[in-house]
Amino acid sequence: MSSTAGGGGLFLELRAGRRGGLLVIRRDVAGSPAAVSVTGGASSLHIRTARGLLRLGLPAGVSHEQGSCLQTEAPEEEELHFRLRIRVDPGTDNEAFGGVMERLRAKESYCFYCQGCRTRLLEDRTFQRVLPLPNGNWNTLVDDWCCHADPFANKKLLPRPEDCLLGDTFLLLARDDGCEQTLVWEAGHAGARDGQDPKKPCRRLVLISCQSCSSVLGEAIAPETLKLYITQIVVEATVGDSKVEVSPKRSQFLEQTIAARLLELSSTQSTFHFTVQTPDEKAFLLLWLLNSDSIMASVSEEALCGDGDGSISHDTRVLSVRALKLLWVACSAVGVGQKDLVASWEANAIGHPLTLPPEVCEELLRVMEDSNALLPQSLRSMRSYQVAYLKL
Repeated sequence: MSSTAGGGGLFLELRAGRRGGLLVIRRDVAGSPAAVSVTGGASSLHIRTARGLLRLGLPAGVSHEQGSCLQTEAPEEEELHFRLRIRVDPGTDNEAFGGVMERLRAKESYCFYCQGCRTRLLEDRTFQRVLPLPNGNWNTLVDDWCCHADPFANKKLLPRPEDCLLGDTFLLLARDDGCEQTLVWEAGHAGARDGQDPKKPCRRLVLISCQSCSSVLGEAIAPETLKLYITQIVVEATVGDSKVEVSPKRSQFLEQTIAARLLELSSTQSTFHFTVQTPDEKAFLLLWLLNSDSIMASVSEEALCGDGDGSISHDTRVLSVRALKLLWVACSAVGVGQKDLVASWEANAIGHPLTLPPEVCEELLRVMEDSNALLPQSLRSMRSYQVAYLKL
């Protein structure tokens, strides 16, 4: 959807946990407050404005509480804000959105595909062990708890031939003969952190790329070990000669993959602050997971214009989706408050580190910016943070 300077014409966020929500409509779309009404049933929300009727599909198990829509004071003169109540069937808000990490199982066969061009990269991999790697800060924890020299210092945890080791944003797999037909190894490097620490020279990397489309998939952290990022591959259970299903466009795949991983990590490790960093450990984005029970929809000006006479068709239907609500800051931001925020996170090691290739960090930043641009003006920022929603 395209956005205007004031974001989309209509925005809705429902909170499954709180059984309530906020509806924001631009005044030029809504007309007068008296022209706005919200009704609906078990599967949709019917929002009537001065331009007509919009049918907004709701997730299964979520329904509107009739007569609960009330106008509230809006921080922006160009917007109308309404509060409403919803009903959520028991168990609905516990719906799982598992990513690739949760789907992998020992003694089952999988095929690995390039997300960019759908080329099959690895054939029929069956793992005897699927094991999680220690927390990204495990070396620091060893230093804190050991009363003697760290026995694991400068040692890598590497997979055996039939192992799959799970990192926060990557998989470690053993290299086999089939890799030579589909993957390309090329020299790269990760520079010193801003060039400010002369004791940290350029770290040499061996990048792994798809032979068909040249997309960077990961790194070779040892001669016989592949490190593949979950944002670059698609993993499917082996079912005969079937091909991978058509996946969503790149930005949607990246958004859903990162959202599912943030949800998994927040649930399993009780952490809500994340630092997206490049392989040279340079912080790129700060993420604060605020809500994990959001149901949101953003409707563009074009969709609300409807027919040529300016009315919305009665058949117009938009689906709401489950999403994570995030506060975020780009580490390159130049604002004084944002610089102080970034310095505070780094000094106190607040964020759980998530390592991604530099190009993927840039892609993720664009996804966050696009999400922020679709929000009403009054909801785009919170103190020194920007606001965004990542769809699951």
